[in-house]
Amino acid sequence: MASSAPPVLPISNPQTVPSAAPSSVESQPPIATPAFRNFINQITETVKNGLSKRRPWAELADRSALSKPESISDAAVRIRKNYSYFKVNYLTVATAIVGFSLVTHPFSLVFLLCLLASWLFLYLFRPTDQPIVVFGRTFSDRETLGCLILFSIFVIFLTDVGSVLVSAMMVGVALICAHGAFRAPEDLFLDEQEPAATGFLSFLGGAASSAAPAVIAARV
Repeated sequence: MASSAPPVLPISNPQTVPSAAPSSVESQPPIATPAFRNFINQITETVKNGLSKRRPWAELADRSALSKPESISDAAVRIRKNYSYFKVNYLTVATAIVGFSLVTHPFSLVFLLCLLASWLFLYLFRPTDQPIVVFGRTFSDRETLGCLILFSIFVIFLTDVGSVLVSAMMVGVALICAHGAFRAPEDLFLDEQEPAATGFLSFLGGAASSAAPAVIAARV
């Protein structure tokens, strides 16, 4: 009497089952990474906090407070006091002048935006596990940094970007110094307890220091 063999059950090969892990851990583009979003959020919040400390524009444009300084030393004292009081307003004016200069020179604006985008997306916020490959050649971080430095030198010194930025900043500084010298600060309530280290770009420095951890996290 022949014994019946047990039915053979199909066994799936685990190697043939598609795994969803590679797609789930696929690296995100730099602009979509949490580090970049955190960087943008920190910069935005810091700029908002800085602008909230600006003085009323009516005080800045008060023509009744304008008078000729008695001497160069008096003008220097006025500039220092007005700078301490209107520093956020002055920075806003200087930024507007630089922005207007770049808008009126579109090629310089395009070059500058390309330079900033290159540093952000090719070095600062590019994950280290995503090497740059151009025409089949892989570039290391050191080679990428060297290329970005050369590109920065080319954009700043061999195009109109450098001259546009320097000219705009000189115009801004001249206007700020002229206003500070001719604006009598006697009616201003200056905060004498304000730290001496609070500078013209103080809140931008705070933004850079607060955003530094996000940049470091992106490079790890």
